[in-house]
This record gives sequence, structure tokens and C-alpha cells, in this order.
Amino acid sequence: MGMSTLQPSAFAVVVFCLSFDSEIESPLFPCWSKLNLVATATPTQPSVEVRRTTRPLALWHLFSLDAPTVAALWTWFIARATHLRLPAIAALAMALAVWMLYAADRLMDARLLDARFARQDTLEARHLFHHRHRTAFLAGILAASMILAALLPRLDSQSIRLYLILGGLVFGYFVLIHAARSAHRLPKEIAVGIFFAAAIFIPTIARRPGLRLALLPPALLFAVLCSLNCLFIYAWEHPALEPSHPPNAATRLALRHLPLIATGVVLTGIALTLLDHSTPWPIPFATAIAAVFLLILHRRRSHIHSTTLRASADLALLTPLLLLPFLR
Repeated sequence: MGMSTLQPSAFAVVVFCLSFDSEIESPLFPCWSKLNLVATATPTQPSVEVRRTTRPLALWHLFSLDAPTVAALWTWFIARATHLRLPAIAALAMALAVWMLYAADRLMDARLLDARFARQDTLEARHLFHHRHRTAFLAGILAASMILAALLPRLDSQSIRLYLILGGLVFGYFVLIHAARSAHRLPKEIAVGIFFAAAIFIPTIARRPGLRLALLPPALLFAVLCSLNCLFIYAWEHPALEPSHPPNAATRLALRHLPLIATGVVLTGIALTLLDHSTPWPIPFATAIAAVFLLILHRRRSHIHSTTLRASADLALLTPLLLLPFLR
């Protein structure tokens, strides 16, 4: 999910790569020996502070492995919850593609650092880290695309067709947010939730089209969870909204009611688990638990380092691991 915030441009390129080579989290980088050098942005001054870290959670986030891990796990989990044995290459392709595209998106965001009078305080640690190691990340992206090309012949054709449809929609949105900057576009946080959830559910519904209606409620709930992930991260990284860069009106409204929305996801997930017998119960239940974890992080946000907090937002989405003993 974020998930960078879970960037929607990732899924546009997923389909782009599939259409040439064939949601997804990773190549090894030559900068491994430099892992201890982590750039972090400070919100009050335009300087880059370099800190040493060996924290696995921080490195998981800085290497853009968080969202791909979430994508691959949920892709497998949703299939398994519907008693479908998804080929391992489907989850692998999802992980590789999401890693490649999230890394590319963060490199694009970090282009601001190349401007002569760029403000570094507008970027986060992940962007600065990608900019510092941009050559290695570009090499990793190239390697990942080659692996995806090799996986193409083994991917499900119906999944590719659905990804192409989704990719067309995402590409149009990608143009809006990176080129047109339209004020009338769908808020990024909402768009990310929709696109990410759609990509995660595609491998299952492509193989089991009869489950589309049954999986619609948990898919919508998961989309809300992904949007919540983005919104919580936005709120943590922008505690004071800048008048010069105000968020979308819908985003501002959601930011004022994040705990309420998260509580709604928890209650809806529990209701689907207990009352909707056509829905595979592990999916809404895992969604509800993830929302609880996001609420806990939100309450404890002032006591957690910013990079760790950001990584923990995606860590909170790994709740399918808790339900592995219940999957048959």
C-alpha cells in the first residue's frame, strides 16, 4: 500500500511493463556498503542531515521494500482465503513491479533536489535516500524490468488484460498529478486506495470470475484501508498544513476525521467477518486488525521516530501473517 505514500504512478508502470514484457517487493544494490548513510530531512531548515542507522525497519522503508511486501502478501493472502493456490510467480511479479515503480516514483519526486534553489524540507527521508543512491536504484529498476520480462510467458493472460485496463486509468491519473496538476482530480490518497486494491485483487478475480460480487465488499474495505494508510502518513508528515500547498478539499475533510474513519473500517470489517457468509472472513478480519494498528500508531505518533513511524504504517498492513494458521 504505501504504500510512499502509496504512489498511484506505480500501477501505471506495472501495466506498462506487463504490456512490453509480459501489484509485487527486490534487486540487490551496489550501494549496500553505504547502507549506514541515511539522509533525513528536517522540517525547519533546508539542510540534509546524514545519520547512521542499522534499523531493519528503517532500511525496509528506505529501500522501498515496504509497499511491495504489502502488495505481494495481500495478493497471495486473498487468493489463499478463497482456496485458490496462486502461482508463486504472480506474487513475485507483483513484488518486483511495485518495488520498481515505487522506487521510480520516489526518484521522480527527488528531482527537486537537482534544482538550484530547491527546498529540501519539502521531501522526506525516503526521497533523499533515493536521490543519494539514484544510480544504484536505476540499475535495480533495470534489473527488475528484465526479470519481469522473463516472467511474462508464465503470467495469466486474463490478469494481464485486466491490468491493461487498470493501467490505462492509472496512466491518465498519473499525467494529471505529475503534469497537469489539475485541481479537479480525484484526491491522490483516495485514488491510491482504489488502484492499489484493484491491482491486489486482480490475480484472484481473473482466475475466479464468479467471486467478483462476493469479493466486492472486502475489496472496497481494503481500498479504504489503503487510503487510510496514505492519509495517516500525510497527517504525520504534515502536522501543520502549508497555505502554499493546501491538500484537496476531500483530503482535508478526511484528515479531520481519521480516527472516526479508521474506527468505521474496524467495525465494518468485524461486521463482514461475522455476518457476510459469502465473503471469505479472513480478508475483512485482517483489514480490521490493520486499521486497529494504524489507530494505535496514530495515538503513539509523537513517541516514534519519523522514519520508523512511516515504515510502521506499512508494517501495520502485514496482518495476513497473523491469520496464516487459519488458512487451509
